[in-house]
Amino acid sequence: MALKYKEGFSFYFNGRACDSCGGQCCTGQSGYIWATPEEVQCMADSLGLTFAQFATRYTHRVDGRITLNEVQRPHGDFACVFFDRGCKIYEQRPEQCRTFPFWEPFKQDPKAVIESCPGTTGKEIKR
Repeated sequence: MALKYKEGFSFYFNGRACDSCGGQCCTGQSGYIWATPEEVQCMADSLGLTFAQFATRYTHRVDGRITLNEVQRPHGDFACVFFDRGCKIYEQRPEQCRTFPFWEPFKQDPKAVIESCPGTTGKEIKR
């Protein structure tokens, strides 16, 4: 089993669940998908675009920071602009996406992520 654990968190994560969950971490309420200029350049390169082309098409700024755009889906929720039954830029996704579900707020409220992400479990796992 490919379970991941990070010190300070009270749950484990099985990345294999991502293949069948429908992108619950990439969809839902509107929010921010932060990216650094270096990450934007990497994503742009992977799509054969310049930084400016990529930034114009796929990002906007909030308080001076770069965030990927979202699209509103027919049933009212939102999705990352690169999510379509999977991540179109998975290998170049931003750090925020790479570190999910090990985000600081989930240290204090692990129940929130355990209930929404099928890859997480709070159960004690024997190693």
